[in-house]
Amino acid sequence: MADLKMRFACWNYDRTRALMDGSVKPEGIDLTYENLFPAVTFQRMLGSREFEASELGLTFYLATLHAPDPPFVAIPVYPVRLFPYQAVFVNANAGIREPKDLIGKKVGELFLYGHDAGTWSKGALADEYGVKVESCEWFIGGVDQPMQEWKFVLQPPPSVKVTHIGPTKTLDAMLESGEIAALHSAIVPPSYLKGSKNVRRLFEDNEAAERAYFKKTGIFPIMHVVAIRKDVYQANKWVAKSLYDALKTSKQRVMELYRMQDANMQRMFMNPFLTELRERNRAMMGEDHWPYGLTNNYKALDTFLRYHHEHGLSKRRFKPEELFLPETLDD
Repeated sequence: MADLKMRFACWNYDRTRALMDGSVKPEGIDLTYENLFPAVTFQRMLGSREFEASELGLTFYLATLHAPDPPFVAIPVYPVRLFPYQAVFVNANAGIREPKDLIGKKVGELFLYGHDAGTWSKGALADEYGVKVESCEWFIGGVDQPMQEWKFVLQPPPSVKVTHIGPTKTLDAMLESGEIAALHSAIVPPSYLKGSKNVRRLFEDNEAAERAYFKKTGIFPIMHVVAIRKDVYQANKWVAKSLYDALKTSKQRVMELYRMQDANMQRMFMNPFLTELRERNRAMMGEDHWPYGLTNNYKALDTFLRYHHEHGLSKRRFKPEELFLPETLDD
């Protein structure tokens, strides 16, 4: 029997690259790897169900679970994780010296109210510094280029004021000019990258703040999961375990590469001080700081689900074990 043809849309991450270059092949699957930027993947997957499987923002996947017949199932693979505070930028002239100064301010958010990085950063600021989402006025839209409203919109609760900035403005320009005081975004504002004196990160020592967050909570935030179209899964239920095993193997391959380079002073890579960074990360987070599965990620997932519900985006409080297919929950 010929292998099942599947298209898998995912960006070119180191942990998935072995599937893209074909050095790891899911058993029984003739996989075509579509290398797409996540926002493109999300719109095409949510809009037309174009791919048999794809990475999908956790917030979007959760929204689909409220449908009478949810279109996707998921496996506990996490293509993207980001610590929360690096996603928060502020106007240097807005009088924001500490997180609580965000209260009462006009704040931007990439794409829409409730994108993954924004859900994490807003949730962490509420937990750790008392900055509740209701305490800010929110402006959504494009960061580096203008954008229309997404067809797939997460509806904010009545207690939160949210305004789309329209198809001609950017949140980056609004932040640099001071029209908004802060921005939550998984895309770094161009003004920050250009070294604008008007834009900085919320925390002066962002790495120290995020390491302190991890030491206190043990959480390395999860942004994306891997979704499979339910019709594909129902017709071929074995594909979930096959794809899960292949993605685990792909991640293991790159971990082996990094370990090999630990013994060779990271000469394969162009980044100086990578040896020291690897040593600090290993001391703080252990050897496998990017685990797949449910058990080792339960707290991170449960925290996101709490934020999603608290921010008015979930109709009910989900549990982590509800998100994934049972045959992929063995760690």
